[in-house]
Amino acid sequence: MSAVSNGIYIGGAWRAGRAVLEVINPATEAVLARVSVGDATAVTRAVDAASAAFSEWSNSTGRDRAALLRKIAQGVSEQREQLMHLQSSNNGKPLFEAAIDVDDVIATFEYYASVAEEMDAAQNQPVALPGDDFSARLRREPCGVVGLIVPWNFPMVTTAWKLAPALAAGCCVVLKPSEVTPLAELQLARIIAEAGLPAGVFNLVCGTGLDVGAPLAADRRVAKISFTGSNAVGVQVMQRAAETIKGVSLELGGKSSLLVMADADLDLAVELACGGGFFNAGQMCSATSRVLVADTLADEFLVRVQARAEAIRVADPFADDVEMGALINRTQYQRVLGHIQRAIADGARLLCGGERPADLPKGFFIRPTVFTDVPLDSALWNAEIFGPVLCVRRFTSEAEAIALANDSDFGLVASVVSGHAETAERVANALQAGLVWINAPQVIFPQTAWGGYKQSSIGRELGPWGLAAFQEIKHVIRSI
Repeated sequence: MSAVSNGIYIGGAWRAGRAVLEVINPATEAVLARVSVGDATAVTRAVDAASAAFSEWSNSTGRDRAALLRKIAQGVSEQREQLMHLQSSNNGKPLFEAAIDVDDVIATFEYYASVAEEMDAAQNQPVALPGDDFSARLRREPCGVVGLIVPWNFPMVTTAWKLAPALAAGCCVVLKPSEVTPLAELQLARIIAEAGLPAGVFNLVCGTGLDVGAPLAADRRVAKISFTGSNAVGVQVMQRAAETIKGVSLELGGKSSLLVMADADLDLAVELACGGGFFNAGQMCSATSRVLVADTLADEFLVRVQARAEAIRVADPFADDVEMGALINRTQYQRVLGHIQRAIADGARLLCGGERPADLPKGFFIRPTVFTDVPLDSALWNAEIFGPVLCVRRFTSEAEAIALANDSDFGLVASVVSGHAETAERVANALQAGLVWINAPQVIFPQTAWGGYKQSSIGRELGPWGLAAFQEIKHVIRSI
C-alpha cells in the first residue's frame, strides 16, 4: 500500500490528519493515493490561522497581492504537465481536457493579478453628493476569512475561480477540496506555499462534507462560504451559514438547452451538441443535456448526432485519440445508468449508448447516450443527470423552443445555433440563463461572469463580479 500524503495545510505547515482516505483512479478502479483528512478540530485550527493572518494580509497593497498571484500562475504553468496528469488520473478526463483546465487556472490567476493591481488607485473613490455640506468616499474592503468548498468535476478550475479573487480582495482562505479528487488541489497548495504567501493566508483541509464542510460553514468567524456542488448540499450549506448570518455564494445545478433553429448549420449543431453534452463525460453543471431542434431539421439531425455519438472514442484518459473518459466513481456510474434504465421504462426512445463499452470491463465508463421522445415530466428531461446523456426534442416555432428551454428549475447556461444573427440574438435575449453561447462551443473567459438564474446560482463568479463576491462596501461621509 502506498504511503499516506498529508492532506491538511494550516498556517504555512503540512499536518497529518486523524483518518486516511483512499483516492481512486476512475478509469482503472485502482487506488491512486492515500491522503490523511481533517475534521472539525482541523477546521477550527485552519480558521484560527486565517483569522490571525487577516489583519496584515487585508492591509497589504493590491500590487503586492498581484505579485503573489502572478507567482502562483507561474508555478502552475511550470508544473502544467504534472497537473494535467494528476487531473486525468484522479478525475478520469482525457489529457486534452485536463490541459484546458490547467490553462484556465493560469488565466484566472493572471486576470485577478491584473485586477488587484488596479485596486489601489480605485480605493477611496469620491462620491458625488448634492450640496457642499458633506463629502463622501467609497471603500471596497475584504469581507474577512472565507471558506471555499469545491467539487470533483473540475478540480483546480473551480478552486481558481474562487481562490484568485478571494486573495486579490485581501481575504484569508480555508479551502475544502472534494474528497474524491484532492490530488491536484494538494499540488496547487504546494505551488501556493512556494509562491510565498504569508502563513495563514491560505489553508487547506481535505475531508468529507460532514467532517470538514459542515463545521467550516458553521464557524462564526468565517465571513462567507463560496460553494460549488449539488443543489441538495447547497441547501445544507445555506442552512449552516444562516445560523451565523454569513454570506453565501452558491454555484449549483443546471439543465441547459441547446436550441437548433431552422436556419442552423447542422454540422455545427451536431458538434456543439456532442461537445456540450459529452465533454467531461457530461459531468458539468453547464452540460447541454436538452437539445431542441427545429422540426424541419430534426430527422437529419438525429441521424447525424447518433452517428457522431457512436463514433466518439471512449477510453482510458491516457489512450491515443481518446475523446471521452470515465465517470468519477461507482456511485455516479450507477446513478447515471439508473436514470437511463428508468427513462427507457418510461417510454423514451434510446438512439445509442446507455451502457458500458464492451472493450472496457473495468472503470466507470458509459458510452455517449442519445434519447429522443423523452416525456416532459420525466426525470431525464428535468433532473441534472451529470453523465453523458443527450435528450433531443423537436419544436415547431421559436416561441415553443424558448418556452421549452425556460421550463426548468435551473437557468445556468444555454446555446443557440442559427444562421441569422438577428434570430440568434433575439432568442439569446429571451433565454433565462446567466450565459448564452451563439454558434460557439462552451468557451469561458475570466472576464465574463459565471452563474445563473433560478436554482442554478446565488451570486456570480469570474469577472469583476467574482471579486465583488469577496468584498464589503463601505462609504465614509464627512461633514465639511
